[in-house]
Amino acid sequence: MARKKRGRTKKRKKRTNSSGKKRKPSKKNKTVKYTRKTQTKSSKSDSKKLIKKYRISSGDIPVIVKISQKSEEFVPFYEVQLSSISKTTGLILEKIREELIDKVNLGIIDITDTKRANLVEGKFSEATAVLVRKYFPNLDKKSERFLVSYLVKKSLGMGDVELLMSDNNLEEIAINSSEEPIWVYHKEFGWLKTNIVLENEEKARHYATMIGRKVNRQITVLEPLMDATLTTGDRVNATLMPISTRGNTITIRKFASKPWTISDFIKVRAISPQAAALVWECVHYEMSGIIAGGTASGKTSMLNVLTNFFPPNQRIISIEDTREIQLPSFLHWIPMVTRLPNNEGKGGITMLDLLVNSLRQRPDRIVVGEIRRKKEAEVLFESIHTGHSVYATIHANNTKETITRLTNPPIDIPSSMLPAVSLLLVQYRNRRSGLRRTFELSEIKEDGSPNVLMRYDVKDDILKNKAKSKAIRENLELYTGATQNSINKELKEKEKVLKWLVKQNIGDVDSVGRVMAEYYINKSNLMKYVNKNKPFR
Repeated sequence: MARKKRGRTKKRKKRTNSSGKKRKPSKKNKTVKYTRKTQTKSSKSDSKKLIKKYRISSGDIPVIVKISQKSEEFVPFYEVQLSSISKTTGLILEKIREELIDKVNLGIIDITDTKRANLVEGKFSEATAVLVRKYFPNLDKKSERFLVSYLVKKSLGMGDVELLMSDNNLEEIAINSSEEPIWVYHKEFGWLKTNIVLENEEKARHYATMIGRKVNRQITVLEPLMDATLTTGDRVNATLMPISTRGNTITIRKFASKPWTISDFIKVRAISPQAAALVWECVHYEMSGIIAGGTASGKTSMLNVLTNFFPPNQRIISIEDTREIQLPSFLHWIPMVTRLPNNEGKGGITMLDLLVNSLRQRPDRIVVGEIRRKKEAEVLFESIHTGHSVYATIHANNTKETITRLTNPPIDIPSSMLPAVSLLLVQYRNRRSGLRRTFELSEIKEDGSPNVLMRYDVKDDILKNKAKSKAIRENLELYTGATQNSINKELKEKEKVLKWLVKQNIGDVDSVGRVMAEYYINKSNLMKYVNKNKPFR
């Protein structure tokens, strides 16, 4: 104890001068030390490398997006900049917004009531325009529209979150709490942190409530979970505290503005032209197929690609929880979506309801978003046995696991029913690189066992042949009268068409669909363009 006392006394003496008074630290030295420390910290935080820069437009609002890598961050940084708004202008706009809240009496019911949405927005826009002209008297019409649009989004919409919604490069927008920046999932760079942070937890709750009321859903303390689909097709999931312990959350999965086509898949090497030709052959001759894969592996994208091969003279019905599939506009297509029950537990429409109903509409092809339960699988397999071509997705990581999932609870389909499915595609996402690839292409033999025809080699980044087809080729011979030579010739022909699609940069759904329609209706005419490698007219 004595030692400790002496130590403390010694330290005190160091801080006193000869007169016994406390020695004041040198202001000069302290200032220099603090400045150096600040400069070092500032230089580290400012040390960032620009990876990509591009422009987007959110209504009348031009936005600059910068993606950079900061030296002290583990993930890239996604920065949204409004090029036309300086700091001074931003402060004035915030003042206008506060004045609007005082002058225009808009409650939460007014803002979120879909029936009055246009009326309310018009009222608010008029009041905003008056104040903008007051504070910016010399503003031109274009700039005035821009500022009014910005303030309306800020006040009636989801503010800066709507700027993120306008970026087609983003797949997901995630609000985890008000204590951390909003995260986004970029198609090219994966998860990124943004420079957008919500003011408080109440703001996230307000956004969730607003979204819910627009689609007749409710999120409260008693019902703290919400899963909703917007009219734009975007899917929203929200949770409230204390269920999500760190804060209120909102996750928005954006609806793809441009769906994937077979050209896109081949171009990014997600599938080989040879494998795509075999898939096309199966779809052409009305063989049913199942697409398996893990979360975000590209199952729905592959399902959309598979529909590229549908002929134009058949009736198609698609059944989904969220509208994601997009077929060529000229096809005979009826898209259907499920509906969640209301707060009283009534009015729900399940996938099973739609699947049973679709069989009464005389479809040639049925496309199902995902198989989850036994009843859905039973109806689906029964519809195959009654002469319909069915295409669906399921969560599984490989062919063997897909068979196991189908033949065991909760789906529990007898293995004797499996041969009704001719084609089995497995999608894969490399979690390190983010690459999505077709992992396995398999057929199901008569005894219900799988035969893996092609498998992805991760090391070489290529889809390799594993075995020769038995079931698919036997079915083609049996039901079409084709010989092995004619099947091989047609596969080569289809492969040639697919490579030509990529060379000609034909990538949108309608354009690809038009080529497929020409193949079925007037193949000789199409092959003239393909063989000469000329644009199709």
